[in-house]
Amino acid sequence: MCVYKYEYVLNLLNYHLNSIDLEERNIIMGMMRKHSRAVGAMVIIQITCTGMTLFSKSAISRGMKPSIFVAYRQAFATLALAPFALYIDRKNQPPLTFKMLCKICVVSLCGVNLSLNLFYAGLNYVSATFVTAVTNTIPAMVFVIAICLRLERLGIRKSEGKAKVVGCILSLLGAMVFTFYKGPVLYPTTTHEEAMQKSHLSVKTPAYSKEDWIRGSVLILGANLTWSLWLIMQAPLMKQYPAKLRLVTLQCTICCLMSTLWGAFEERDLSSWKLGWDINLLSVAYCGIVVTGISYWLQAWVVDNKGPVFASMFSPLALILTAFFSTLFFKETLHCGGVLGAVLLVMGLYGFLWGKKKETKDMAASEPIKSNNQTKDTRVELDTISCTSAEIEVVPEAQRRCCI
Repeated sequence: MCVYKYEYVLNLLNYHLNSIDLEERNIIMGMMRKHSRAVGAMVIIQITCTGMTLFSKSAISRGMKPSIFVAYRQAFATLALAPFALYIDRKNQPPLTFKMLCKICVVSLCGVNLSLNLFYAGLNYVSATFVTAVTNTIPAMVFVIAICLRLERLGIRKSEGKAKVVGCILSLLGAMVFTFYKGPVLYPTTTHEEAMQKSHLSVKTPAYSKEDWIRGSVLILGANLTWSLWLIMQAPLMKQYPAKLRLVTLQCTICCLMSTLWGAFEERDLSSWKLGWDINLLSVAYCGIVVTGISYWLQAWVVDNKGPVFASMFSPLALILTAFFSTLFFKETLHCGGVLGAVLLVMGLYGFLWGKKKETKDMAASEPIKSNNQTKDTRVELDTISCTSAEIEVVPEAQRRCCI
C-alpha cells in the first residue's frame, strides 16, 4: 500500500514538474517572439526615418521652401491621424478650454513649427548624414536643459551621473568634429554619376562651402535645441490634456496653419505651392502619412513593451543607412572627420543611455518594500504603469523627429 502511495506521489510530482516546464517554455517562447517583434519594429522605424531624411533632402535640394514642405507634411499628418484620434480618444475627451488651446499653440510654435522649419532650412546646407548624426544629441540636450531647470539631478558623484556627463561631452565633441573637421576622403563618389542620373532620388547637390556648412550646422543644432525644449514642455502639457493622440493631432494642425501663414508671407508665388506627380508630392506624403502614422504607433508600442533605452539603442542604424544611401544618391563624399564625429556621437549616446538606465534601476531598487505581498504587488504594478506612461509621453518623440 505504501509503495502504491509512493508511486502516486512521484507521478503527481512528475506531472506538476512537466506542466511547470511546459509553462516556462511557453513563457520563454512568448518572450522571444515579443522581443523579435520589437526588434523588427525598431528596424522598420529606423528604415522609415532614413527614408524621411532622404526624401526631405531630395525635395529641399530641388528648391522646395522649408515652410511649404512643413505645411504640406503636417497637413498630410493631420489627415492621417485625425480619424484615429477621434475614434481612440472618443471616451477620453478632456475639455479643450481657451487657456489650454493657447498653451497648445505656444508649444506648437516653439517646438514643432520652429524646430521643423529650422530642420528643413538647415538640410539645404549640410548633408543628410550629418543631420541624422547630430539628431543623436537630442537626449543630451534634454538632459542639460532639465538640469538647468532643476527637473533632473546631476549626481556627479555616482557612476551613472558621470556616465551621463561624459555622454553629453562626447556628443558635443562629435557634433563639433562633424562640423569643423573633414579630414581625408575615405570614399569618393564620382564613379556613381551614371547610376545617379538614372535614379529618381538623385540630385546634383553642389559642393558645400565652409560658410554654408557652418550655417547649416547652426540651423540643425537650433532645430535640435527647440525640439528638446518642446519635449520638456510636452510632459506637463500631456498631464493637463491626457488624450495623447488628439493632442498630437492638434499640434500637427496648428503647425500646418502656422507654416501655411509663414509660407504665404515668405513665398507669394502660387506656382511654388503646386504639387505635381514628382518627388515633392512623394516626400510630403511619405513624411506626413507613412512616417508620422507608422512611427508613432510602432515606437509607442516598443517603448510600452521594451522601454525607452531599448528603443534608443537602434538610433545609429538610421545613421548607417543614411550614410550609405547618401553616398549612392546624393554624391556625398565620405570623409574621415564625418566617421570620427559619428563614432563620438554614438559613443556619447550609448554612454548617456547606460547612465540613465542605471539611474532608473537604482531608483527602483531604493523604493521601500512593504511586507504585505498584495500591497507590494499592487504597488509594483502601479509603478510600472506610471513609469511606462511617463516614458511614452516623452521618449517616442525624443528618439526621432519623424514622429510629429
